[in-house]
Amino acid sequence: MGSLRYIGSRCKRCRAVGASVCGRIKCAIARKPNPPGQHGGDRKKRSEYATHLLEKQKIRWTYDVSEKQFFNYFSEAASKKGVTGTVMLQILESRLDNILFRSGLVASRPQARQLISHGHILVDGEKASIASMRLKPGQVVSVKEKSKEKVKGMQAGLVSVCPEWISTDVKALTAKVLMKPERDQLDQSFQESLVIEYYSR
Repeated sequence: MGSLRYIGSRCKRCRAVGASVCGRIKCAIARKPNPPGQHGGDRKKRSEYATHLLEKQKIRWTYDVSEKQFFNYFSEAASKKGVTGTVMLQILESRLDNILFRSGLVASRPQARQLISHGHILVDGEKASIASMRLKPGQVVSVKEKSKEKVKGMQAGLVSVCPEWISTDVKALTAKVLMKPERDQLDQSFQESLVIEYYSR
């Protein structure tokens, strides 16, 4: 069911779409690039529908949101001014769990979601417990004082490049959203036009 959180192998998803969507530094796709159950020589040409579906899944799984959430984001983007695909990605990028991940303060979106749900994260000094909360330019994410040692312990070996639309203070464990990201500041591997075609079929 689309509304349920996926609890299976995240790297199996990566192999299914042919790209890393698990958020892990050591993704299994580097060792096993072919889809599950398929070997190197028997990759079949995908249909147009399958290509559109896989791109939708690739983006949805990257942000780790349910099918219902993803469709709602698409529908909202389609109702707004601007390029639908870009607006949809901007909405996804504005999620609290994504901002926390993009800032480099945590290693993955699932890890960010765990910290949020356990009450370790603040937004503008107030406790934030909803991972899907959307942040606007000027808002600041921080770690509760009594939770800082825990988060620092989770950062061992973490190497991350913070995007230019977010300002991060690694020592203070804070991140500020500076602006709404432009399309060229987002993942260039996404073909969001295929998602639009998928939902328009």
